[in-house]
Amino acid sequence: MTMTAIDPNLYRPNVGLALFSGGGHVFLGRRINGRGAFQWQMPQGGVDEGEDPADAALRELEEEVGVSAKLVEIMEETEDWLHYDFPTDVKRRMPGPYIGQRQKWFALRFKGSDSDIRLDKHTPEFDAWRWARLSEAPGLIVPFKRPVYEEVARRFDRWTQET
Repeated sequence: MTMTAIDPNLYRPNVGLALFSGGGHVFLGRRINGRGAFQWQMPQGGVDEGEDPADAALRELEEEVGVSAKLVEIMEETEDWLHYDFPTDVKRRMPGPYIGQRQKWFALRFKGSDSDIRLDKHTPEFDAWRWARLSEAPGLIVPFKRPVYEEVARRFDRWTQET
């Protein structure tokens, strides 16, 4: 995450999803075909041209976790965009002109049951999932995304209380 002026055109628009259980834990998925440590992350995905970020968040939730919009409540959306740069090896694999991603983050309350989570509903991106404390997430994500996860953990801490 960079605090200096950033050209948004250099960063792919993206959404990040902090899906909270009734117990105040957050969903983490383990990346399929991940390499090395730090393969757990919260769902995220690109915002299509002309798509509202909240709509993109709900679409990505359905695609990555198999959870429909009727099973969640949007509790908060970050007002600003959080940014991270791609490391060189990732940049080589990513198509397009982007040097990183800019993300709107959403805190969502999950109103379903664990059986409603279906990683196989669409093309799977995760091969396992679990509920975890939000404070654990920054230590489980790939290092180049860690500053964004630390900021998300700070901003969304109030949603970690049991409902």
